[in-house]
Amino acid sequence: MNAPDDSPSGSNPKGANSLSRRDAETVFHPYSNSVANERDGSLVITRGAGARVWDEDGNEYIEGMSGLWCTSLGFSEERLVNAAAEQMRELPFYHGFNQKSHPRQIELAERLLALAPVPMEKVFFCNSGSEASDSAVKMIWYLNNALGRPEKKKIISRFKAYHGVTVAAGSLTGVQVNHTAFDLPLGGFLHTDMPHFYRYGEDNETEEDFATRCAAGLEQMILDEGPETVAAFFAEPVMGAGGVIVPPATYFEKIQAVLKKYDVLLVADEVICGFGRTGEMWGSQTFGLKPDILTCAKALTSAYLPIAAVIINKLVFDAIAPQTEQIGIFGHGFTYSGHPVPAAVAIETLKIYEEMDVVSRVQERSIPFLRRLHDFEEHPLIGETTGVGLIGAVEMVSNKESREPLEPPGKIGPHLVARAQEHGLIIRALGDRIAFSPPLIISEAEIDAIFDRFAAALNETADWITSQC
Repeated sequence: MNAPDDSPSGSNPKGANSLSRRDAETVFHPYSNSVANERDGSLVITRGAGARVWDEDGNEYIEGMSGLWCTSLGFSEERLVNAAAEQMRELPFYHGFNQKSHPRQIELAERLLALAPVPMEKVFFCNSGSEASDSAVKMIWYLNNALGRPEKKKIISRFKAYHGVTVAAGSLTGVQVNHTAFDLPLGGFLHTDMPHFYRYGEDNETEEDFATRCAAGLEQMILDEGPETVAAFFAEPVMGAGGVIVPPATYFEKIQAVLKKYDVLLVADEVICGFGRTGEMWGSQTFGLKPDILTCAKALTSAYLPIAAVIINKLVFDAIAPQTEQIGIFGHGFTYSGHPVPAAVAIETLKIYEEMDVVSRVQERSIPFLRRLHDFEEHPLIGETTGVGLIGAVEMVSNKESREPLEPPGKIGPHLVARAQEHGLIIRALGDRIAFSPPLIISEAEIDAIFDRFAAALNETADWITSQC
């Protein structure tokens, strides 16, 4: 059951036409094979409504990934459009530099502090999850300088973690393609065990035993580096781009005990998990994290406009604030930090979440979603199915009993995603793991349609593999 090296990339299985060819001539795409894009063009999406989008040829797709884990309210929420337009007319721009502010920034900060999973003190605004991660890193370094601990600067994340792609965030990220040829990670960024029980659990080891081993590995890393040099640990409650890795039982309980023992801050990256995705408002609530710093973005505006936030507790702020007085300024920020238009859209988004009772809705929809997802455990090509709330993944293997990965790795996943696209379903291959993260407004009928279309693509892929053997 091995895929040949010439497995199709699936970049544009419906073919390129005028707009996709123009795109190939002008756009340098993120997360794309530039040569393949030059050759094949792009899938050009021209409109959306609810959980569905349409391409330039009128083909309809269910967006099974909410775009990039982000369009939680779907593609046609008029209240967000109106919030943006009204704010544009009232105050299209103002900044937060030099002790200036505006009402939308203040209201959004107040709402986020009220929603936070643990008591928090202040909110710093930026424009993306990557900027939020970078800002958190700089705050941590600044804090330890302020406390007279200039050596306490090392930051630990996890293999296959995803925290963004700017220089510091890319160093936190534990994915090889984000390092290769970029000269990353920077020094002082370390990566510990990925908590993937299906792939790394040992024979006769329980989830709890595996969690204990992961925590012991983290503790040994801290001891080897010197606790006086380790400042913080970054973690996504559910690892997203690393493969939708749901943590094993007791994992975060044991990890947090280690962090507390050695005075290491916990940063919860809620960029994907925040705002209901896991069946609670925050992934931190789902898995019992008590972060010192929390980053969020994506669903904060249902991705309608860019904005992100770094939410910090009193301990962090009280260490930073005196240093800003001594220096005269906190020399970090962005022109668009707390921009009034995305802030207004974020406020309206949070109002919609409250009115729709997003947590209850996700819990309700997660029942059919997870049932259909786990049904694929019976398929001969699927080894693991995993999920929580409205986020999940399946992993394809060559042998279900031995859990042997497909060879060569990362070839069949894109082939399957291309077949799904032909069936009108947009999902994402993370190597040979296939991720699902539909809009939170998804209907039960659309959940069934997602998995019906996926099943057709999976069966076609299994037949294709057999034909190559």
